[in-house]
Amino acid sequence: MSLSHKDLLKRIDELPLLQNMKDALHDDLAEVEVTDEEFEAIARQVVEDFDRAQVVPCEAVGVVAAQSIGEPGTQMTMRTFHYAGVAEINVTLGLPRLIEIVDARKIPSTPTMTVRLDGEYARDRDLAREVAWSIESINILHLGSIATDLAEMNVLIELNEEVMAQRKISVEEVAERLSDVTKLAVGRPDDYTLTLTPKEPSYRDLLQLVEKIKNISLKGVEGIKRVVIRKEGDEYVLYTVGSVLKEVIEFEGVDPARTKTNNITEIAEVLGIEAARNSIINEANDTLREQGLTVDVRHIMLVADMMTCDGEIKQIGRHGISGEKVSVLARAAFEVTVSHILDAAIRGDVDYLKGVTENVIVGQPIKLGTGHVQLVAKR
Repeated sequence: MSLSHKDLLKRIDELPLLQNMKDALHDDLAEVEVTDEEFEAIARQVVEDFDRAQVVPCEAVGVVAAQSIGEPGTQMTMRTFHYAGVAEINVTLGLPRLIEIVDARKIPSTPTMTVRLDGEYARDRDLAREVAWSIESINILHLGSIATDLAEMNVLIELNEEVMAQRKISVEEVAERLSDVTKLAVGRPDDYTLTLTPKEPSYRDLLQLVEKIKNISLKGVEGIKRVVIRKEGDEYVLYTVGSVLKEVIEFEGVDPARTKTNNITEIAEVLGIEAARNSIINEANDTLREQGLTVDVRHIMLVADMMTCDGEIKQIGRHGISGEKVSVLARAAFEVTVSHILDAAIRGDVDYLKGVTENVIVGQPIKLGTGHVQLVAKR
């Protein structure tokens, strides 16, 4: 069917996703001379592509999405790779990462952040290093060495003057922090030496005190174990081991709009469920693309929508989406079959056989496609 120019533009206006198509096309082609006929051909092609891309009624989009993501998943590797060319940081990629995403793990196995900077901080390495040092969690081993003095039964901490100046932390701040955490008096034999003595003069208490001191965060964000600076194009980017999005985006020099983490739960808590949905889409897409696999983004969007549609992140498993299905047989077909059937028998549940899985189990036609159409009256 051929549409007139007027009808074509009216059709574009009626499409929800293409309401601004006329303006967008005119903006994109502003620098190019386009005749009415050429513009009409472009607009017609857009409408045809949009119509062809729509899902037909009764199509099993869930099954198609599962197959479209699951089949490439069989070609994915199982290893942990170096992240973004930064040798000091490892991050889980491939199939284990994809499983983490759909399982909605609270904490990823290798949490990491990509911290982008704004203004001068992004272009000046010294300023970028200052931001990195202010974010990175510092402990005693970053600033000096720890030893035990068995004769005096105390812990001896020797601080490095140059490193202290570099990290912009004073001996007084270190002593105060150690005292607050250990609840012990801190001695200071000289300018850059500190001593702590356990309450009980025992070797065991001394060793426990050493371990406790090693784990005390003196400065920076607790949870950010390491920060690596890398130049990308004309700007410096920070990569972290550990993720604390809420605190990091508040630092001066950090661009909160472009800073991201691979911890989807953290994104939901800090930026909301919509941001978490976008993160699921981006993380899954990036994981597949990194492996050289291409999956239509609409399949991933469907999975992300199902995981977040209730306002919280739910896994695709028996503790999430699959476990919430109304059908007893559908739940039993996924995991822990006997428990589901026993519980349903005790409660007297009824399965109305309206979904795909339960109808396949009992050998009935599934209610999709031609199976969704019922005969109303015989001739």
